[in-house]
Amino acid sequence: MEKKRILCIEDEAEMIDLTRLVLERAGYEVLGAVGGSAGLDIVWREKPDLVLLDLMMPDIDGWEVFRQMKADASSAQIPVIVVTAKAQSIDKVLGLQVAKVDDYITKPFGPQELLDSINRILNKKEASS
Repeated sequence: MEKKRILCIEDEAEMIDLTRLVLERAGYEVLGAVGGSAGLDIVWREKPDLVLLDLMMPDIDGWEVFRQMKADASSAQIPVIVVTAKAQSIDKVLGLQVAKVDDYITKPFGPQELLDSINRILNKKEASS
């Protein structure tokens, strides 16, 4: 079976390394991008199976990355999990209801929480395709 590819778009390289450690152990291939514009380049070039997206980034913020992904037919179907330190409930509501992100995880999170979310979304995507 082909490994699922997950792109982690983050402004901190350490967070990408940590995510890679957790997800590769679980059998995923992890691509990393530091910053929103680099993330979008990889989304369009590599077509990952899922994107982990930080909201607070210096160049293009996560909501703008999400908007551009969903506006492009080639990347609109890629599921997105927002991973952010912004714990305010309004952001979560906005993320899930308004923007229609697939899930929303607040930092700091446990490895199992991340894996559960990814597995649930990828399984749901496979079931519907």
